[in-house]
Amino acid sequence: MNDFSIAGSQSSPAIQSDWENGVLAMQGDSYPENSYELFHQVIEWIERYLAEAGRPLRLELHLLYLNTSSIKAVMDIFDMLEAAHQEGKAVAVNWHYDRRNERVVELAEEFKEDCTFPFMILSHD
Repeated sequence: MNDFSIAGSQSSPAIQSDWENGVLAMQGDSYPENSYELFHQVIEWIERYLAEAGRPLRLELHLLYLNTSSIKAVMDIFDMLEAAHQEGKAVAVNWHYDRRNERVVELAEEFKEDCTFPFMILSHD
């Protein structure tokens, strides 16, 4: 099975993978008790997808709040995407945010500074 789905909770985002379409989506807040446990499956899926799929990968993020350990996990994910991009693989991030939440924009912009792959920060009402 190439796809997985993790139900969101008050402290962790909902996460869905779509191998066929090359999309990994995360929505919600991320301040889980154990971020390694939460993101381990995500990182393994991305590693496998980049190694095996031979197709573009896009992350669709609707993340609202991230604690320090979640930020570290997302940085690790973006480092993997950056390495794949440097190898010529097609990767992209679309970080969606609510216009009324400027903190999310600032966080996304900080992540984007270190990325050379396509990284869009998209507002919605």
